[in-house]
Amino acid sequence: MTRSKQFTGGTPSRNDGNAEVRALEDFARSGEQNDENSTVKLSDGAQGGPKGSQAGDGSAVSITVNCVNLSDRGQQFGERGGNLARRRYQKGRVFLRGIKNPVWVGRWREDEIKDGRIRRIEKSEVLGSKSDFPTKRLALRELEKRLTVVNDPRYRARPTATFEEFASRWESLVLTQHKPSTQITIRSHLRKHLVPYFGRWQMKDVGTLEVQRFVSSVGLSAKTKKNLVATMQMLWKSARVWGYVAHDAVSDVVLPKRHRVARRFFSVEEVQRILASAPEPYHTFYWLAVETGMRAGELCGLRVSDFDLERGLLSVRQSVWRGKFQSPKSENAVRCFSLSPRLMAHIADFLKRWKPNENGLFFATRNGTPWDANLLVKRKLYPLLDSLEIERGGLHAFRHTNSTLMDRLSVPLKVRQERLGHSDPSLTLGVYTHVASGDDVRIAEQLDAMLRGKVAGEEKVQTGVVLRPNAPKKGNGSEVESSKPLYLN
Repeated sequence: MTRSKQFTGGTPSRNDGNAEVRALEDFARSGEQNDENSTVKLSDGAQGGPKGSQAGDGSAVSITVNCVNLSDRGQQFGERGGNLARRRYQKGRVFLRGIKNPVWVGRWREDEIKDGRIRRIEKSEVLGSKSDFPTKRLALRELEKRLTVVNDPRYRARPTATFEEFASRWESLVLTQHKPSTQITIRSHLRKHLVPYFGRWQMKDVGTLEVQRFVSSVGLSAKTKKNLVATMQMLWKSARVWGYVAHDAVSDVVLPKRHRVARRFFSVEEVQRILASAPEPYHTFYWLAVETGMRAGELCGLRVSDFDLERGLLSVRQSVWRGKFQSPKSENAVRCFSLSPRLMAHIADFLKRWKPNENGLFFATRNGTPWDANLLVKRKLYPLLDSLEIERGGLHAFRHTNSTLMDRLSVPLKVRQERLGHSDPSLTLGVYTHVASGDDVRIAEQLDAMLRGKVAGEEKVQTGVVLRPNAPKKGNGSEVESSKPLYLN
């Protein structure tokens, strides 16, 4: 809205030439200064222009001070622009609904973007019961919390969409940028669990409480619930960036604790029997799996060019999932490590019988396509284990075996982490390293030897392991007792 004020009178003299300017300045600083949209007109020979240029009699010069025309849709804010809600402070209104169990209902207005156009809609929400807020004033105070965002001068209208609509848009724009294996998993999460539960909800109405109820209601394992929340976090991050929501509905969700599950790994004896019984080329595949600890997809994606026969090195650069090439699992999964001379000699001999294929794959089907790890386990590995009367285990069991053997060899944790391609060393220790029964028996014998020698005064039992090789000796050859605690490495 534009407001005008007009000054009339004769031509001002040179002595009071600044009087008109002072009048304009006083007008701009007047009690009406809150309204920046003011138009002031000087008429009847007012001074204007540079250095005392005057208008003749009967003419008028218009001076506009901070004049802005506001559209009835909203206002522009900052250099970036963007239609905002009208600069108005609303208090909303509250009323009681119900007779037996009355509740306070609050109503206010918000701007939303629908089909590219801004609309002002009325919002309604139950604030609480009559017992929660005994008076109307208390109910209004509760409503003020909902209006904080709307009354903020930086508030701007947000696009609206249901969860199902947004998930479909996110799939086509964001999910397609991820690896094929990730796409399949996340689409399964959305189709089977997230969209059926949140599909009809407006994105801005999904809060932490709703997500927590979802986690508590689905009858799935702790690991699956964690994966579903991770998918929700990915989707919600895009929703915040695109302006659909301003709140974080996922970070504070409490997840169930995962119970540690015993994971299958092969003993040294079982590995030896598997390698002795497996025919080529599966013998070479299992040997690489147990010595390198590579993932199944990394083994299926090996190319001949990944082997450096002169230096005895193997590089992991790609992976295969359901016959499709993709990048390895993480940045740490791209790695290079050494192979034993015996295995390198076997690979050099294997390459003499190797049949070239279009992709240069080390393991390929007759058509030159990569092996499918799931089919390999189902058709080759399981029948072999059954014939040897060995408990079934997948290709990942070889990876767990490799980590366990490196732990028994006291390989530094950093080396183990790099060979396995783990980003977190705790994963190497806590999940992939298993205490073999032989180690457990050895430690028990060592403890028993210490206790029997200490309590009964017997001579130290020879266990093949020197507990304190550099300990000081007495005159009779026995060790001097130390006040420091004794650690078993």
